[in-house]
Amino acid sequence: MEAVILAGGKGTRLKPYTVTLPKPLVPVGEKPILDIVINQLKKAGVTKITIAVNHMADIIMAFFGNGEKYGIDISYSFEDKPLSTVAPIKLIEGLPENFLVMNGDILTDINYTDLFQSHLNSGADLTIATYKREAKIDFGVLDINEQKKEIIGFREKPKYHFSVSMGVYVFSRSVLDQVPYYEAYGLDNLVLDMLKSKKKINSYLFDGYWLDIGRPDDYEQANTDIENRSF
Repeated sequence: MEAVILAGGKGTRLKPYTVTLPKPLVPVGEKPILDIVINQLKKAGVTKITIAVNHMADIIMAFFGNGEKYGIDISYSFEDKPLSTVAPIKLIEGLPENFLVMNGDILTDINYTDLFQSHLNSGADLTIATYKREAKIDFGVLDINEQKKEIIGFREKPKYHFSVSMGVYVFSRSVLDQVPYYEAYGLDNLVLDMLKSKKKINSYLFDGYWLDIGRPDDYEQANTDIENRSF
């Protein structure tokens, strides 16, 4: 397996932690989050990683180098303007027929090997790892008849459940054919365009541990959880 790690963002939501450090180097426990991710990918059988960089790229490249200290081949793809989450992949040459893609700020115990095999077995063009997330509304929610302006229902602090993207994917290389070159293009654009053209998208439902540490609350939770978990 080969993997692409998206690490070009500014980490704006995670300020002030990201004022002096790029988000992939923000520590979870005693190690930077991306250090944890790379070691996980190595254990899963990934032999080559391309890290897509932009913001503070020199710091990321200096820390991870060519991957020698991890026993894995690491190279870099540089974007000199923000290209969102999918367009940076278009810049990478020599990608295999199928490859992993993930954000550089994900803490999870997902089985990358099983995810990859699920993609191959499905025959899909894209596989998205998904997670059931609960969203709580901290207000009383009213149902209103807009014509009569009458309240017809009430729910006190309801909870909703959604299937959300984990920021972990498997791409078939052919998907990149519809991605514009060097123009901002995100996963939302890709999924909507694929749905329009009736391309097959596979869901890999995961019910283990997952946190996107892009938000301060989740980052603090990750630092608490890392003490009792092995990643």
